[in-house]
Amino acid sequence: MKKIVPVLFLKDKKAYSDKACLSLIDEKLTPVQICLRLEAAGADELFIMDLSYDDASHDGAISVIREIGRETDLPLNIGGNIKRVEDVKKYLYAGGRRAVLDASVEADIAMMTEVASRFGSEKIGVLVSDADFDTELADLCAENKIVSLFNANFDGFYANSDFYLTKADINSDYNTHKEELKKQGYEVVSFTSSIAFADFKLNSDGLIPVIVQDYKTDEVLMLAYMNEEAFDNTLKTGLMTYYSRSRKEQWVKGETSGHYQYVKSLDIDCDNDTLLAKVKQLGAACHTGNYSCFYRNLVSKDYVETNPLKVFKDVMSVIEDRKIHPKEGSYTNYLFDKGIDKILKKCGEEATEIIIAAKNPDPEEIIYEISDFLYHVMVLMSLKGVTWEEITAELSKR
Repeated sequence: MKKIVPVLFLKDKKAYSDKACLSLIDEKLTPVQICLRLEAAGADELFIMDLSYDDASHDGAISVIREIGRETDLPLNIGGNIKRVEDVKKYLYAGGRRAVLDASVEADIAMMTEVASRFGSEKIGVLVSDADFDTELADLCAENKIVSLFNANFDGFYANSDFYLTKADINSDYNTHKEELKKQGYEVVSFTSSIAFADFKLNSDGLIPVIVQDYKTDEVLMLAYMNEEAFDNTLKTGLMTYYSRSRKEQWVKGETSGHYQYVKSLDIDCDNDTLLAKVKQLGAACHTGNYSCFYRNLVSKDYVETNPLKVFKDVMSVIEDRKIHPKEGSYTNYLFDKGIDKILKKCGEEATEIIIAAKNPDPEEIIYEISDFLYHVMVLMSLKGVTWEEITAELSKR
């Protein structure tokens, strides 16, 4: 499967379209916002070239890369400032799918075997040119089972690799470029509808209703409508586009407010008359400033929430609140007051309790001990500034 991979040159926390850093990709958008736009435009992965020049700028680049990794779902290939094994670790821990060695740098090639062994060959890529890729390097890549090769000219494929490097441009239509590659016989990932709009069952106004959900939490955000033009524009740009029944015109969600919706998936119901869109919502979905338009409860019954991620986030929110607003007699505040050593000691003790419980026949005991362990781990996460989103993102790569 061939992949479109825009190249972003990162220097002083700014994103450039060229290695000389003469042209910003966009003067108004942050690197994270740029990457979201590239993802919406049809990019399959990103290549980030870290052009930091000292320790401080390198730390700044790592913080930007970490934020990009949190906010986008695109696999990140990161290179440019690898001087030692620790730098590979930093890139991967910041959210990189691969750390990319430079074949023109002798020190990078010298560490290839070590980093492939330590982190896994699938986590390592190589930036190569015809001048660098001799028989010796080819054999070294083969020995270490490294198959992710990237064009050192940052333009197109390298030989028969799967990665098509291209200029990062938020106004590009990478899906159109994929269609061109398909015509050349390449297999690509394309964002096209499996059912034609002509086969949808529209209402009397020629529109189809769209229910919109947060793609991570499944929270219902809003209800809107599409005509064919809005539907086609959504597929083309990756930005949710609707038809306003009051203004009688097409509108891109967030075009005025900045609260864009980046489409992740579109489904249709059994009658072909309603769409379900799962999106990444920036800011609020509702014009009132609320995250969801459905923020007013009419009536409800008590029930126990068992959605795993929601439970974790609810417990974490209580822990975070205790950290900010201490409460007398709170065990959570007791742990925060005692500090890292006490919290680590409790995590270790609870881990041991799980082992003991696992040897006993009562299943309730291990459920209790795992719950106790997870609570103490969440206190540790809060102390270290780690979120469940970061944990689940890392687990999804395993």
